[in-house]
Amino acid sequence: MNIDMGGKVAVITGAGSGIGRAVALALARVGAKVVLVDVSEPSAQETKSLVRAQGGEAWCVQADVSLSQQVQGYVQTALQAWGRIDIFMNNAAWQGEIHALIDYPEDVFDKVMDINVRGVFLGMKYVLPVMLAQGNGAVVNTASLGAYLATRNLGPYTASKHAVMGLTKTAALEVARKGIRVNAVCPGPVDTEMIRAIEASQATGSVEQLRKQRTASIPDGRYADPAEVANLMVYLASDYASHITGQGIQINGGSHY
Repeated sequence: MNIDMGGKVAVITGAGSGIGRAVALALARVGAKVVLVDVSEPSAQETKSLVRAQGGEAWCVQADVSLSQQVQGYVQTALQAWGRIDIFMNNAAWQGEIHALIDYPEDVFDKVMDINVRGVFLGMKYVLPVMLAQGNGAVVNTASLGAYLATRNLGPYTASKHAVMGLTKTAALEVARKGIRVNAVCPGPVDTEMIRAIEASQATGSVEQLRKQRTASIPDGRYADPAEVANLMVYLASDYASHITGQGIQINGGSHY
């Protein structure tokens, strides 16, 4: 299978680290021009340097995905730079804090929802009209195994990822006959800064022991590498996935079916 994204423009939110960085690099390797969106400009700039080091073209935008004006800003930056948006990796997310529901701070709940749900909603609200005008495009939202299963003390995160799947399915239905596909990836544990932060908050003993216990419960015995999730995202954005839309595709080493 030879995926060629030459001439295509991709916008990636949360591009400064983890899955976002991995998919930016993967898209650049197959020829896409990438717009790197992150709340941390230094992190986005670091990804930009990595993209350029492998011969790719990249543009950085510092933006908070929960703020409408800043979302419109990254869309306009992509259009001003390259005139179109063919691929949207709607990836930015935050795990929140680790608390039981009855102890969960309301302001932290709101922040999780703002980033993980409002951010996904706003991204599609302002990117989809560009794709509708073009008559084509592919959106890949980052959901989670948490869109299917619950995790103790991560109630808002779990709820937010269920919501991402609801938005994905609704958007897919609304644009299915307009040349646009909308899907979601649903990773299990991925070896990123986010999972390390969760483990540090949840561990009652050593983080290493907690990870050993969790990987033992995964059928293939390990967490995913961000690049493995990125490869799935690139596939879903490619013409090889031309009849796939409205789906949440799990990548979890066999943890859930």
